[in-house]
Amino acid sequence: MPLPKLSESKRRLLLSLLLVCAAILELDAKQQRTTPGRTSTPKEPKHGRTTAKRHRAETVKPKIKPTAAAQTKTSLTQVLGRGVFKKVGETLSVQTGDTLSLRCRGKPVEWSVPPYVEEDEGRLMIVQQERFSLLTLVNTTVADTGEYSCYPMYCEDRDCRREYSKAISVFIFFPDPRELFVPSSSHYEILQLRSNWPAVLPCQVTSPEAKVTLHREFPPGEVAVDGTEISFNYRKGFTIHRPRHHHAGVLHCVATLGNLMQSSTKYILIYVNYPMAPPAPVIQASSSSVAVGDNLHVTCSAVGERDVVIEFSWEYPGQQIGRPLYTEETMSPVSGEASRQQFQSVLQVDEVRDVDQGTYTCTAQNLQGAKSVSTTVKVVPKAKARKLRV
Repeated sequence: MPLPKLSESKRRLLLSLLLVCAAILELDAKQQRTTPGRTSTPKEPKHGRTTAKRHRAETVKPKIKPTAAAQTKTSLTQVLGRGVFKKVGETLSVQTGDTLSLRCRGKPVEWSVPPYVEEDEGRLMIVQQERFSLLTLVNTTVADTGEYSCYPMYCEDRDCRREYSKAISVFIFFPDPRELFVPSSSHYEILQLRSNWPAVLPCQVTSPEAKVTLHREFPPGEVAVDGTEISFNYRKGFTIHRPRHHHAGVLHCVATLGNLMQSSTKYILIYVNYPMAPPAPVIQASSSSVAVGDNLHVTCSAVGERDVVIEFSWEYPGQQIGRPLYTEETMSPVSGEASRQQFQSVLQVDEVRDVDQGTYTCTAQNLQGAKSVSTTVKVVPKAKARKLRV
């Protein structure tokens, strides 16, 4: 078949396409000839180097754990503006209505805030960044007055716990010229005065400049605050360090600032003489061996502090058949020790039977705890009775 006549330009284009196709075929042939060498030799070293690097990475990673030593030192600052920070001291005053912004440096950290703030989650926002945590509280009120704390966390894998010894705290006042005390939902509070534990009357003021005094309802008058028996702290209130009978009653606080004077919630103080430790009872049977038909007395006694009640309870073999419990309890002062007294409980078993043989257990209990002691009694026939006095 004769080739059609082509113009000069078309012949040049056709010739160029033929040359390009020839060059592509020749390049493909060269790649096929070099492929076996490339797959067998050069890739082996590369594969070896890649494996080594991956192995080193896997051995280093487990050693990097978020421990306390690796963390940044914790610090607490107040955010005054963008890029403007102020280190906080023990106390801080923020005007009511303003926004409170605190930044705690550390990773990770947790916060604790006053109860009223914690309950009102709508105004509180906490954001954890890579190296710090930001606490923001909007629309602040006098009720937000209290202690704000930042706790660094000690973490091992996914298990984290607070490091209380490294916590940073600041007590923040939100002054209001109309409110000198932090508001309370009740008109009175009942506080228990324990003889072995300090009692705190939480008369918290909203301004550190307010003068606070303690007063008794009846007989009316101001209570002396000497700093030893009773002390005052703006962040806590009044503390009775060693409560006694005469501290009981109805008390309240009075705050004055300029021409303004206000009274706090009333506190009803009830005194309870708490013992220093659980009782140490001693048990003794009238005889370790008793004859059928005779009477048995088991005595349990314990020495306690004055005005601290010790209660006794018993376990005895006759319980198994419903034998009733008969006890006699007495209390008497300890000779030569006016602050101590002896309590005693005597279990009486009349006309002993075989079922009364076994272990008698007495438990003495006070407000600090309980302790039990036991003794064993043997019942023998009347003809073989032998009384062993203890």
